[in-house]
Amino acid sequence: MMPGQIPDPSLTAGALPGLGPLTGLPGTALTAEELKCADIRNIGAMISPLHFLEVKLGKRPQPVKSELDEEEERRKRRREKNKVAAARCRNKKKERTEFLQRESERLELMNAELKAQIEELKQERQQLILMLNQHRPTCIVRTDSIKTPESEANPLLEQLEKK
Repeated sequence: MMPGQIPDPSLTAGALPGLGPLTGLPGTALTAEELKCADIRNIGAMISPLHFLEVKLGKRPQPVKSELDEEEERRKRRREKNKVAAARCRNKKKERTEFLQRESERLELMNAELKAQIEELKQERQQLILMLNQHRPTCIVRTDSIKTPESEANPLLEQLEKK
């Protein structure tokens, strides 16, 4: 029953929890006549269980001190676990960054070596073409062994460029 409600006449003051001497009402049954004459608000407030427990609506009961200590301990453990996980994550990220940096340096070095090798091969090719051009006037090339177009002035160069 909520404060302000009219109590059921069949209920007795002694039948409700905490009623009787605390409410100022006798432990006998309240009749309909007594209820008509009584101040309804006062009776409703006096027999409300929430009134005796002094519980305020909308608020949770305060936890016991041991519950607070347990919850604080859980928070501390959770924070500690989170701290360890964050440190592990930072270390892993740092290792990954260092690995990628080393890999980048290695690939840059390899790229530079390959570019140098390309330049050497280009120079070697140029030298070979020059040697062939110098040798061409003295060389007898059989036209049946090399298929070249007749408009081509240097059949050996054409063959090398295809390779």
